[in-house]
Amino acid sequence: QVQLAESGGGLVQVGGSLRLSCAASESISGLNIMGWYRQAPGREFGAQRELVARIIDAATTDYSDSVKGRFTISGDNTKNTVYLQMTSLKPEDTGDYYCYAERMDEAHGLKLTYWGQGTQVTVSS
Repeated sequence: QVQLAESGGGLVQVGGSLRLSCAASESISGLNIMGWYRQAPGREFGAQRELVARIIDAATTDYSDSVKGRFTISGDNTKNTVYLQMTSLKPEDTGDYYCYAERMDEAHGLKLTYWGQGTQVTVSS
């Protein structure tokens, strides 16, 4: 079981920046995918969530069109932490941001997914 702990959310003005952190309880190099989802505040977890960014096999990054050019995902293996640097924030970036990780259990043919508790980002105009 991988534990994920997010931090870095908060209130920021339009055009501002925030950096979210996701600390994993084990080496992130052993995780196939790490990334961030977000959803509108107050919604039930999983409802209409949007994949914001992810790192695949510690090499390839992938972003939603809505954040390309503004958000950057990166990982630090020495700290077992993945970051989401968010710049030029817009009101529509407001939401609950959830860190997730996926690991393939090849021996059993399973995809294991782990979630953090979420951190709230509010962009005010």
